[in-house]
Amino acid sequence: MISGNDEDLAALLHDIIEEFGCTSGTLHRAEGNELTLVAHEGIPEPVLAKIETVPMGKGMAGLAAERREPIQVCNLQTDDTGVAEPGARETMMEGAIAAPIIGSDDALEGVIGIAKPEPYEFTSTERDRLLRAGTRIEQRL
Repeated sequence: MISGNDEDLAALLHDIIEEFGCTSGTLHRAEGNELTLVAHEGIPEPVLAKIETVPMGKGMAGLAAERREPIQVCNLQTDDTGVAEPGARETMMEGAIAAPIIGSDDALEGVIGIAKPEPYEFTSTERDRLLRAGTRIEQRL
């Protein structure tokens, strides 16, 4: 099920999830020192409340925003690096990546996250593609 405040954003997120062969994803808008969820797909209800707002620097999305670079975990279920928050296991996803969305003025606009239900290491080419996909979203955030 696709959900979001803006149907265009939800549709774009859906297209990117499919393009990468993933089954779930999130789209957060940068607002001050936090990220606000604006669209999601395939995220269980118990997880939604935990990710409605994400502080900069916390969890994969917050780290991607803070570092302005993609953050990935090969397996959310077994990750012990501290990058993924414990609640991320509730998604039942494994291979996950979050990438910042940088505007044409070099400002942080948001973060897109996508995930697969199996362990997966996104390649540098895929990381670059996801960053470029953010430019399709940036104007609508």
